Amino acid sequence: MTNQENSYKQIGSSVRRLEGRAKVTGQARFTADVPVPGKLLYARLVTSPYAHARITGIDIQAALACPGVVRVVLARDLPLLPDATASRKRKPLAGDEVLFAGQPVAVVLGESEAAATDGAALVRVDYEPLPVASTTRAALAPDAPLVRHPRELQGPAGHGSPATAPAPDLPPNVSSRAENKKGDIAAGFAEAVVIVEDTFRLPMVYQGYLEPMACTVVPDPSGHLTVYSSTQTMFDTRREVAEALGLPVRQVKVVLPYIGGGFGAKAVLLEPLCAGLAQLTMRPVQLNFTRMEDLAAANPMTDCTIKLKLGAKSDGTLSALKADIIFDTGAYPGSPMGFVALLLSVAYPVPNFEITGVEVVTHRVGAGSYRAPGLPQMIFALESQVDKLARALNIDPLTMRRRNSYPDNLSAGAVLDRLEKHSLWQQRLEKRPNEGWGMAFAGSANSIGPASAACRLNEDGTFSVITGLADLSGSATSLAMIAAEALTTDLRNITMTLGDSDSAPYTGATGGSRAIYTLGAAVQRAAEDARAQILAIVADHLEANPDDLELLDGAVHVKGAPGHSVTLQEINAMTGGYEGKHEPVLGRGKSANKEFAVGCYVHLAHVRVDPETGEVKVLDYLAIHDVGCAINPAEVAGQIHGGVTQGLGWALYEQMVYDEAGALVSGSLMDYALQTASMVPAIQCGVVGIPSREGPLGAKGIGEPPIVPPAAAICNAIYDAAGIRLNEIPATPERVYSLLTAGKTTAIPGPGI
Repeated sequence: MTNQENSYKQIGSSVRRLEGRAKVTGQARFTADVPVPGKLLYARLVTSPYAHARITGIDIQAALACPGVVRVVLARDLPLLPDATASRKRKPLAGDEVLFAGQPVAVVLGESEAAATDGAALVRVDYEPLPVASTTRAALAPDAPLVRHPRELQGPAGHGSPATAPAPDLPPNVSSRAENKKGDIAAGFAEAVVIVEDTFRLPMVYQGYLEPMACTVVPDPSGHLTVYSSTQTMFDTRREVAEALGLPVRQVKVVLPYIGGGFGAKAVLLEPLCAGLAQLTMRPVQLNFTRMEDLAAANPMTDCTIKLKLGAKSDGTLSALKADIIFDTGAYPGSPMGFVALLLSVAYPVPNFEITGVEVVTHRVGAGSYRAPGLPQMIFALESQVDKLARALNIDPLTMRRRNSYPDNLSAGAVLDRLEKHSLWQQRLEKRPNEGWGMAFAGSANSIGPASAACRLNEDGTFSVITGLADLSGSATSLAMIAAEALTTDLRNITMTLGDSDSAPYTGATGGSRAIYTLGAAVQRAAEDARAQILAIVADHLEANPDDLELLDGAVHVKGAPGHSVTLQEINAMTGGYEGKHEPVLGRGKSANKEFAVGCYVHLAHVRVDPETGEVKVLDYLAIHDVGCAINPAEVAGQIHGGVTQGLGWALYEQMVYDEAGALVSGSLMDYALQTASMVPAIQCGVVGIPSREGPLGAKGIGEPPIVPPAAAICNAIYDAAGIRLNEIPATPERVYSLLTAGKTTAIPGPGI
């Protein structure tokens, strides 16, 4: 993997992650490992086996008689304030009615985890099963049972999507809708020489993080709560807990231990429940999901259906796009439906489009985020159709993308140029039987928002950088490199302090590929501010002009007079103790990036399809991304490898399967197919750098993009190899073999890639 040419001393060199040793040696403490004061209570959940049922009675006497059981808590016991939408974080336990299989009905608190587990098994719940709408089709049927009352569906749309409340004439289980139109759709399709139309179905998938949901809350007699949580959003967690309990935010402190992955799912779920239990008992409470609980009742990315019609002129330029999008959001609103409806209209410069979308509630667990929520689904449909158009028009697929990219999009041109020159792109011409090549192209923008950081000079001449980062993937190392570059010092002289919500400057959630883009800009400014303060102190001390000074190798030098310098230790001494004459060096940095930084990317897959079994084997995989500036190339490569691996899981293996009664069939890792190391192919990475205007040193986000193209690239390669077009994933051997033997294809025959 290569990096852009630069003159930086720290940036652009691959370094090991700062927390790497602690993690690989087992020294890292995660939420369940944190020792807490007081007699800890362990919480275990009693969950519903039914997807929809009325609770007619709960018998807790046998559980209370179990040795070590302290209390059994029901919905009516929790001191949580309701919200208008009856969200899961405010109503974590079912009261009168169960809405999905796996929904918690009661919590058993025990002196040990074993006691709580034994007690939970003894709670007897009487259910009256009710009609179930476990699929989108069932929820939209005229006689469908009402999943939620309409007044509970008026909350904000998920993922910043521009969705609105449903129209009165839509089915009652529609929780939001979106419409997006431009131009004359009929005229656009009339201009088209080729039109393709298909319906694409993508399943519910699980994020697959190593550490399941976990939370510990410690109360104190003053009414304050300390929350230890595996969360991606420290300050949002503090606010949500405070609001749920009616407390001032100053009475809630959130501490982030090491976090074992999240991918968007860990955004306030268990914390209000744990806080309510701790306040109720005035004892520390710990709740850790089991893996099966995490699969059934956490925040998976739910399924969707996209019907997409696309037309193109003879030169390959797109003339019209029509899409109908349906997202199953489970029992709680918040899918990325509206976001997809917006992005689909701008992915390519189509002059005429008509996009409609609806979000539907069903008797399933609520929808969550998963690494670029909505984009893998959208690009699977869109790039499958673009591939079909290219074949029908006998246009090279790379040329097809060039002709439909925005004229001023330097990022698109850079990644496509890089692909065209790559050896794997040339090798595609040497096709062998049952082998095929497929590409997929996309672009996305990292999230924006405010962030802040501080940078302090220490007595020994080193620096401490303080943030509220939830570090999921090594971002702290890249932030330290940014600070070291600004301070012209070695990375070893930077200590990253990830503070709690009482001590750290405000930091937004880790998600949306924004950690480096927003917080990195704040860290850079904090380091530059500290540097300016240092130069001002020395200028006063030496009676020199700050412009004549430079900070280098742990000292401030007078330019042109290398022997005339003041060390950082000496500078710190001037700012401390009883004799200090200068203010302490404490740099402050703030950012509120308002401009989205768009980065484009293109993936190329080489596969072999076994005609006897339907098995798809990935032989080669190439991912090229515009990252603006690769702060730590090793970390960028790691993000690309991880995202591609997850995208291949979507394409080939993963799906959460429910039966007609709404019970999760793939409810353990014995049934849900996550890839093991031997299943992951060799992945080649390439980066280009079209700098962003607001990111630190021109950097753009890289956390989410790599998961977006793999499903489309793999399925386009399968068509190239076997002549079958998959409009539904994963491409399991059974599904592929069925299409092979049936001879069914919705694809337009054409030349190979």
